[in-house]
Amino acid sequence: YNDFLKLIHPEDKEKVRNATHMVMQYGEDFKAELRAIWPDRSIHWIYLMGRLFYDIQGKPKEMIGIAIDITPSKVAEQELQETLKQLKRSNAELEQFAYVASHDLQEPLRMITSFLQLLQRRYEHQLDSDANEFIQFAVDGAARMQELVNDLLTYSRIGRKTGKFEDVNTEEILKQITFDSRVLIEEKNANISYENLPVVWADYTQLVQVFQNLISNSIKYNEQEQPTIHISAEKKVNDWIFKVEDNGIGIDSHHGDRVFKIFQRLHGRDEYEGTGIGLAIVKRIVEQHGGMIWYDSKPGEGSIFYFSIPQGDVKHEI
Repeated sequence: YNDFLKLIHPEDKEKVRNATHMVMQYGEDFKAELRAIWPDRSIHWIYLMGRLFYDIQGKPKEMIGIAIDITPSKVAEQELQETLKQLKRSNAELEQFAYVASHDLQEPLRMITSFLQLLQRRYEHQLDSDANEFIQFAVDGAARMQELVNDLLTYSRIGRKTGKFEDVNTEEILKQITFDSRVLIEEKNANISYENLPVVWADYTQLVQVFQNLISNSIKYNEQEQPTIHISAEKKVNDWIFKVEDNGIGIDSHHGDRVFKIFQRLHGRDEYEGTGIGLAIVKRIVEQHGGMIWYDSKPGEGSIFYFSIPQGDVKHEI
């Protein structure tokens, strides 16, 4: 035993003593994962398993076991953990940069837009048509940049926010959205229906954003006389699967997950307004709730967006 103990890394010898105590005191199997120092002084991770055998008088006779060198898998695990730490740190730094950059750009952009508009109003009749057109281009460009910065700020805030999770009645969310968007719904002659919507454990404000963005997209990207959106949900194992179905223009399958990437537009600004961040926000919120989002669509036949919200005994929190 003492000879064996000499091979064990000094920091792990206590593990051996504890495991041996459990064997001798309670007759449990010997199990331990620890470091050993080879004769060439290299350090290896080993997994030890052993069982104590007794003589006919019931006294401990011998222990028979096996030692498995798990160094490759342990090294791979440690490298993976380090990579995940670096990735988490990098994402946090990127989030911080996006937040600071978009926040600090607000004021100079507002100043540029204000002075351009002032220049346009005050000197409109003193400039030729080319000058007025140039000013309009600048005003439109500044307004476009303001929209992009605002959306980037919204996106970065999702990752920075610590959500307050609670029981959320998704049917009440839909009632609120249809009430708040009643002017747009009437203007577009849209029909929004829903059924079997559950109470879920979620961040209320962020879940409103999810439904609001999906419904807005279904109305925007729709050329029917009456845009139709139907929302339903189904419980599967420990997830609620929500389905948002529309009769809009649909999405070509070759676009794949591109629709969920930030600032990725499938149509020109002359066709549809927006920055292309709505679905990226939806995806990020759903994933922060521990869920997934995907879609099924055919051009000209509409789209179905699905997303899951985990339920069950373990409640996910940001």
